[in-house]
Order: sequence, then structure tokens, then C-alpha cells
Amino acid sequence: MIVLKATQDKVLAALQSVAGIVERRHTLPILANVLIRKTGGQLQLTTSDLEIQIRTHAELGGDEGNFTTTIGARKLIDILRTMPADQTVSLESSASKLVLKGGKSRFTLQSLPAEDFPLVQESANFGPVFSVPQKTLKDLLGQVSFAMAVHDIRYYLNGILFVAEGKQLSLVATDGHRLAFASATLDVEVPRQEVILPRKTVLEMQRLLSDAEGAIEMQFANNQAKFSFGGMEFVTKLVEGKFPDYNRVIPKTHKNTVTLGRAPLLASLQRTAILTSEKFKGVRLNIEPGTLRIASNNAEQEEAQDELDIDYGGDAIEIGFNVTYLIDALANMSQDMVKLDLADSNSSVLMTIPENVSFKYVVMPMRI
Repeated sequence: MIVLKATQDKVLAALQSVAGIVERRHTLPILANVLIRKTGGQLQLTTSDLEIQIRTHAELGGDEGNFTTTIGARKLIDILRTMPADQTVSLESSASKLVLKGGKSRFTLQSLPAEDFPLVQESANFGPVFSVPQKTLKDLLGQVSFAMAVHDIRYYLNGILFVAEGKQLSLVATDGHRLAFASATLDVEVPRQEVILPRKTVLEMQRLLSDAEGAIEMQFANNQAKFSFGGMEFVTKLVEGKFPDYNRVIPKTHKNTVTLGRAPLLASLQRTAILTSEKFKGVRLNIEPGTLRIASNNAEQEEAQDELDIDYGGDAIEIGFNVTYLIDALANMSQDMVKLDLADSNSSVLMTIPENVSFKYVVMPMRI
């Protein structure tokens, strides 16, 4: 049976959309495979790592009929990548093997039985479906994902908190030193739901979401989240645990405010960051009426100093930060202006976008 017959670019795109979660090394060999299910003329591709499952539907030609098998995902992609984009390729079943043909090339690949493929058991009690434009969710993830923890012992920080309530969807990420919050408006009212998506899920979603038109539908259960968009279905386990109360972390009463250009501030921080120590990424900010001075030094006793003119008439404040935390936030924003709210040298700073309540970023100071 000819399982599929289409141009290389179409087959490769379908495979790549599901293969992001496939690890090269697995305790279970079948998890390195993609499950191919043919029903009539419709082809379904599924991958899993036992925690995340991605499925896509594709029209890729071939014979009509019913057929299922699994085949090494990475190997198939590696072979396809070596072929021209407009070349017609076909995948045919032959005994327990699959034969990939393209031009004068022919590859005979081993398959594993489809019934051994461990599909994720979907939760029976998902909450109501709600949706946002794909671009909106992609932007929200981009605004907060850099603040996720990496391999933190507090496992609930290795991901992003999703809070849907009323007509608002809020995303929050923190690694204990900084916190990023971003929100968007929903079309429908939903009951309050709070889930933590794992880091791997977040990174995969960012890879798959596009700026194209089209909505992404979401559903949450106690231990699972389900996303549907662009012909794809994405089911993931959730991180169990209690996320910190982010509302207590966001400062409300800082009396000193400075608004300045995002690009000049980012460039100044990037310059002074060059002379920070590898381990100790500290910079000093001196804020006084009319001037912001940024300074750094390192173990070789080298120093950097930069000045920006600012419109500011508040208290003189000297405060230290890990420069990476400031650069991360500014580099992930696209607005022209940024607003900083400060209290003193020992309190965290609140970074926001003027006239925009949907983004907040909090950074703890460091002693320098």
C-alpha cells in the first residue's frame, strides 16, 4: 500500500510539526517513532513522550484504505531533508518495513507495531473550551517565558502559570529572582481555572504557534491541558504544585517613576554588561533628577560607565541588578517606551509599558 505520495516540502512540514517532542534517546524505543494512521484518504501523524502528545491531520495523497504503523521520526526527517523540496516522495508498506522513495533514491526502514505505541490517556473531565488568536498566545508566551526557571528544585517554577477567569487570560512565570506577567482579553467568560504548563510544553508551543490568522482553542483539566490549532491537537500533562501568589510580588506603592526609551536603555545595559563578571552579572543603576548612570566592574578591575538623560524628579536611588534579567525583559518587548517604578535600593523594581496594564515585570535587586 502507498501510505503517502506528495512533494518533499509537504511531507517534511507535516512531520516536523509533530517531531519537536521526540527525543533521540529513549528508554522506550517506540517513543522515537511517529505513529502513522491512515483512514480512507486522511493521514494522521502522532508523537508522544508520555507527558506530551501532538497529533496532526494531513492530506498527503497515496492509496485510500486503513493502515497503521510507526516509524523512526528523526531518521525519516533526516532523509527527507536531503531531497529537493519539489521532489515527489512516496512511502510504501512492505511486510514489516516501509520503503521511502524519491527520484532514484530508495530507503527501506524498519517499523514497529502501532499497537505498542503508548497514546496519552485523555482526561474525561476537561473544563469549558475557550479560544484566543494564535498570535495573541504566541505574544503572551514570548513576554513571560524567559522568566521561567530551569531545572529548579521547586518544580512548579519550571513552567508557566495559566490563569483564566472571567474574560481574562493571564500568564505568569518566575524563577524566584524575577517575575513576568502578561494578560489578554477573552471573547467569552470562563470560570476561574489555574494550571501550570511544563517548560517543555511552553517551548514546543512557541515553536508551533504562528502569527497567521486563526484561533487556538484551550481546555484545562486537573492534570492535563489540551490545545487545538491549525489542524493540530496538543495534549500535555500539567505541573502539580502551588504556584507562588504573584499578586503579592507585584509592587503597588512605589512612589518614584521614570519613563524612558526602551532601545537606548537596552543598548546601555548591553554595553555595560560586557565588563561584568561571568558569575556575577551585576550592574549598578544610579537614578537622580535628570540622569540615569549605569556602571559595572569585574574581577580584573575593569570598569564600564554609561549615562542616559531622563525626565525624572524623584529621590536619588542607587540599586544593583543582575543585568541579564533586565536585558531579557527589554529584548522581549517591542514598545518604544518603558516605565520603571522604584522605592529604594532594597526593593524590587516594577517594569511596565506606559498606558498598558497587560504587562508587568518585577526584578529583585542584588547587593553589589
